[in-house]
Amino acid sequence: MARNVNVWKSVDKFTIFLYFVLVLFGWISIYASSYDFDQASIFDFAERSGKQLVWIGLSFVLASIIMLVDSRMFETYAYIIYVALILLLVVTIFVADDVKGSRSWLTITSSIRLQPAEFAKFATALAVAKMFNGYNFKFTAPANFFKVVGLVILPMLLIVMQKETGSALVYLSFVLMMYREGMTGLVLVGGLCAILYFVLGIKYSADMWLGAPLGESIVLIIICVVLVGIVRFFAANKIVARNLSIFYILSAIVVYILIACGIAVPVLYVLLGIVGVSILYLVAIYFTNFSSKIMVAVVATIVSVIFMFSCNFVFNKLQPHQRTRIEVLLGMTEDLRDAGYNVNQSKIAIGSGGLWGKGFLNGTQTKLKYVPEQDTDFIFCTIGEEEGFLGSCLVLLLFTMFILRIMTIAERQPRPFGRVYAYCVLGIFFIHLFINIGMVIGLCPVIGIPLPFFSYGGSSLWGFTILLFILLRIDASRNEHF
Repeated sequence: MARNVNVWKSVDKFTIFLYFVLVLFGWISIYASSYDFDQASIFDFAERSGKQLVWIGLSFVLASIIMLVDSRMFETYAYIIYVALILLLVVTIFVADDVKGSRSWLTITSSIRLQPAEFAKFATALAVAKMFNGYNFKFTAPANFFKVVGLVILPMLLIVMQKETGSALVYLSFVLMMYREGMTGLVLVGGLCAILYFVLGIKYSADMWLGAPLGESIVLIIICVVLVGIVRFFAANKIVARNLSIFYILSAIVVYILIACGIAVPVLYVLLGIVGVSILYLVAIYFTNFSSKIMVAVVATIVSVIFMFSCNFVFNKLQPHQRTRIEVLLGMTEDLRDAGYNVNQSKIAIGSGGLWGKGFLNGTQTKLKYVPEQDTDFIFCTIGEEEGFLGSCLVLLLFTMFILRIMTIAERQPRPFGRVYAYCVLGIFFIHLFINIGMVIGLCPVIGIPLPFFSYGGSSLWGFTILLFILLRIDASRNEHF
């Protein structure tokens, strides 16, 4: 009993306060977004606000139970919890009902369904944290790196097989933890470049420039620029970076002169040739000084070119509705009646709120149900319409304080297990916040992930609650001797 009393004394009370505030605001927002003119009470259990209140009460029970569990149990049984959730994800693929094209929901009763993907996040975070806490574990060792990546990729692939792409993308948040634990920043640069190459390659794939596809031409030019940056800053070789820059400038001048003279220049093949010559030059440099970082630049360039040519193939393999959403987001097509309808109505609702908002329960777009999924994935538009710009900023401020507090908790952990788990939690909350609000205001494609503590649903609320309170329980025991 004394041990549990000490836990409640040492728990991070400010984080719990933020949790309660966010859950309360979320509950009120669900009531506002699902409210109709015949509904009188927020406590009506026949409505979504009443049902969410039940989920909130059960979440508080879950949180209390977690705080009473010995923190060492989470590390001891981390792999068992992970395997159990992996098996549940596998079972879900075969037995789940089809809900809007996704097979990710297990039916418990006629009115209760659970989504195992929401619970697999904390299980994966625990397993990864336990691996990092292993004796003499070094993340920079290639074997250990691939073990960690494997733990993250496995549930991600199983969730993709459930056709729940949005939930699978959340697992990319583990990259933030890996970066904190020593992964080279080159991986983050590579990820950003991959997004840039994909967007430019797809958006301008149909446009032509000097007889060559504009998208591929732009990407090849960027690949050359990135290559110079890698050689200069990652490989720290100023001379080679200077030589490459001179080569590119001279090549551009020659091509310009030829075009000005009316000579037809196969631009795409010229750019590929320039990249090829750059690779051969770097290979020659490698055999001169055997610098592994130079070889990294070579491999990165080759992978970039292969990725560029595979973008259209991958894009065409997506589901039709997924391709349409990306095309709408990139401005390649306008579809305000179908794929772009949700985002367009959401932006109208948020914009109509102005600075101060229309007032609680006074929104027109949301009350007249113009915005689909306005109490789940698009609940932020209700806040924007009724509470305005200032109300939206208040919500974002609360989330910012929440995420910064998790970072503070992470940095004060004395053991790798607590620190790694905390950064996994931070990454998961951050990517949910970033993507959800991004898609509501039209900056990200609509992939259907909830806003933590705000979107209606028991699975997401339970998943986020378990994720957070395991961290708080570990943090409360940070000063105990193991």
